[in-house]
Amino acid sequence: MGTMAGPAFDTEALRRGIEGHSAADLLSLYADDAEIRVVDRNTQPSHPKIMHGRNEIGEMLDDVYGRDMTHKLEQCVIQGDHVAFTESCQYPDGVKVLASSMMSLRDGKIVEHTMLQAWDEQE
Repeated sequence: MGTMAGPAFDTEALRRGIEGHSAADLLSLYADDAEIRVVDRNTQPSHPKIMHGRNEIGEMLDDVYGRDMTHKLEQCVIQGDHVAFTESCQYPDGVKVLASSMMSLRDGKIVEHTMLQAWDEQE
């Protein structure tokens, strides 16, 4: 007896959004009730930055992907309803950022996204 597969996660939309600076492509991957948790130097694990829903997530994506910097999807692994990927970024002044993300899916859409990011310190 076969099982029905749910909607597939669109990894090409993820790549297009990240590398093409398209917040709209990226936002289309999120469910309406999605949540992103960001952990970095400024928002540490005890007090992460949390964005709820497509409006807050869209504002963050517009900010990040509207910046003058390059973005590259380095790796992406999908297993069942989970997606993990790494993204490297670089500002024109040479400052680099590396982000690692783990996401949970429902019906092919992102519902939970945890991102750990680190960047070069300017001297």
